[in-house]
Amino acid sequence: MNPTYQTSRPLLSWLTCLALLAHLPALRAQSANADILIQDFEAADYGGWKVEGKAFGTGPAKGGFPGQMEVTGFLGKGLVNTYLEGDGSTGKLTSPEITIERDYITFLIGGGGHQGKTCMNLWIDGKVALTATGPNTEPGGSEALNWENWDVKKYKGKKVVIQIVDDASGGWGHINVDQISQSNTPAKKRPAPPIKIQPPPPPDHVREVKITGKYLIFPISNKGQRGRMTIRVGDQLVHNLDCDFAPNKESIDWWGWLDMSEYVGKTAMISAKADPGVAAMIESSDQLRNLQPLYDEALRPQFHMSQTRGWNNDPNGMCYYDGEYHFFWQSNPAGAPWANMYWGHATSPDMVHWIEQSHALRPYGDNVTDRHPSMAVRECFSGSGNVDTYNSAGWQKGKEKTMVLVFTDTGCGESLAYSTDRGKTWTYYEGNPVIKHSGRDPKLIWYAPGKHWVITLFDERDPFGQNISIYTSKDLKHWEYASSIPGFFECAEMFELPVDGNQATKKWVMFAADAQYAIGNFDGKKFTPEHPGKHQVHWGPYYASQCFSNPPDGRVVQIGWARIDMPGMPFNQTFSVPTQLTLHTTSDGIRMFADPIKELEKLRKPEPKSVSNEKLAAGTPALEFAAAGQLYDIVATLKMGSATQAVLRFGDNTVTYDFGSQKLDEMPLKMQDGKVTIRVLVDRPMFEVIGCGGACFKTAARHDMGKPLGKISLSAQGGALTVESLEVHEMASAWRNK
Repeated sequence: MNPTYQTSRPLLSWLTCLALLAHLPALRAQSANADILIQDFEAADYGGWKVEGKAFGTGPAKGGFPGQMEVTGFLGKGLVNTYLEGDGSTGKLTSPEITIERDYITFLIGGGGHQGKTCMNLWIDGKVALTATGPNTEPGGSEALNWENWDVKKYKGKKVVIQIVDDASGGWGHINVDQISQSNTPAKKRPAPPIKIQPPPPPDHVREVKITGKYLIFPISNKGQRGRMTIRVGDQLVHNLDCDFAPNKESIDWWGWLDMSEYVGKTAMISAKADPGVAAMIESSDQLRNLQPLYDEALRPQFHMSQTRGWNNDPNGMCYYDGEYHFFWQSNPAGAPWANMYWGHATSPDMVHWIEQSHALRPYGDNVTDRHPSMAVRECFSGSGNVDTYNSAGWQKGKEKTMVLVFTDTGCGESLAYSTDRGKTWTYYEGNPVIKHSGRDPKLIWYAPGKHWVITLFDERDPFGQNISIYTSKDLKHWEYASSIPGFFECAEMFELPVDGNQATKKWVMFAADAQYAIGNFDGKKFTPEHPGKHQVHWGPYYASQCFSNPPDGRVVQIGWARIDMPGMPFNQTFSVPTQLTLHTTSDGIRMFADPIKELEKLRKPEPKSVSNEKLAAGTPALEFAAAGQLYDIVATLKMGSATQAVLRFGDNTVTYDFGSQKLDEMPLKMQDGKVTIRVLVDRPMFEVIGCGGACFKTAARHDMGKPLGKISLSAQGGALTVESLEVHEMASAWRNK
């Protein structure tokens, strides 16, 4: 060993320490000047930021969305981009409190340039102190993010909140934001990029088409070139919509359709902004054209309702009439992303087996006098349906009761359409709008004690801010404002339920698009909550749910929008399974349960695989079942032992119950008598998790969507537990069992 080396180390260490001490003031100064990152939007979710509305989704975007121009200028892989559902979606994203510690807040911003509508705001002492919008380098906005700076020197030491706002639903009604930081140096704007000369859009191609069949079919690409298609028969405007036309014959992903059955034998004049060869392929047909087997596409849900073609979002108009459940939804029949907003329509005898009908409502009538009777002025945004049992509006013809739809005709107000032929045809009420206000998404219910109609809807009425407002009417045509309840956003819903099945003890439930709910009382005009805040039973990408009106058996049955992308498919998004809502007394108070309807169990195939009273420990092999298919109903009842967790695996997916925290995945779920029941419904693209008969309910996309599961297993972690029962039911397809 070298003695010189040994004695020199302490000397060198002392010299190093002295050098560091000499530089400490500089290091402190450097640290005090370092930028402080507020948010870079690189994570899978927004962290502690509060999300409201649909525009922001459940987490940051990874660039642009279908149908959007190229988004440039952001850093890393993530950013805020509220074009998630096109320009029609709105919402807010609010930060936790931040202390101002630097001279500037720097950030990248792009998108729409609508002052006060597509913007980022700095809130101080309850007021907007500073604001910024997307750059106006193009008419209305730009998809290129550029640096902006807020000078916040005078606010140093103050607590502030940053809020990103998308409150515009027209052109450029979205905003892009990234890389928000505190800095002592303002960020330098990038020079404007050179102007690119874009090729001109295809000209309108106008031609006559003889209507020989029920459908007009047209070629669509999931990465198509959007162009307007307008259809007239004689002087009447029949359809008017934006289509994602295939750019050429080789790029067709699927064929869209529109109903033209009432015009068979006549000639339609069709104007289409598309490639000439593609426009020439628009034709009349008695058959849909399927490039993949209809209802058997790789990602087609087999026991969840989904539309034949195009994009869907909110469930709408849900009601029962004379043996049929009617289900409507926000529909774009001419592209995979959000657009147009027709109302799709399907009917079912049991809420499981659905038959898609022709579209009920059509957009973009644009105040044309001679337009199709079911055509609104603008888009047909969300709403609801019911049956006018007492003919309060006076529209009934013959013995059939009038079915009524109420919806938001964008830019006009809340509007009515009605049907006197069991929902086959719909007429836009000439007296629309019946309510004009700063909101949307009306839910129509009949209040029997007062013998009057009630509409609950999202509103922004002063001084309540975002709220649900309540209106009343005797005849559906004339409405009076009654009251407002603050703290709710979009897609209002309200209904009455017995507590613990006792018809003598009933409570009203109110919730909105996020399905967080309040329990209280309703006197026909005002809802009064019985508790502070809201409760939650639904989790995951579950939004804008609605319940069937006029149920034949008194059940309250709900379906939600399952926000799950279906890449490469001729359809996009889907819906949850129908769930029956009930109120139960729990150790935490009265809570709402959401349990799948019993009718789904008819899809279970015979001879399920099962075990009972099986001991599982961390060191023992998992219980395993071969699973060659994709459709399963798995039900397990577990008795607590020393195990910390129970893990259910199916394919590449897992569901975990933690005995310590008493959580089923992220959902709080208390054991009942030392036991917990877990149910998982597995479909081709998705699965849903139900805890203890509906105490919690989660919708999720499968990691291995469209693939056979291979196996299903249940294991114990950290100790032992008892599997009181485990049943694995393979499910049949609802589409093949109509």
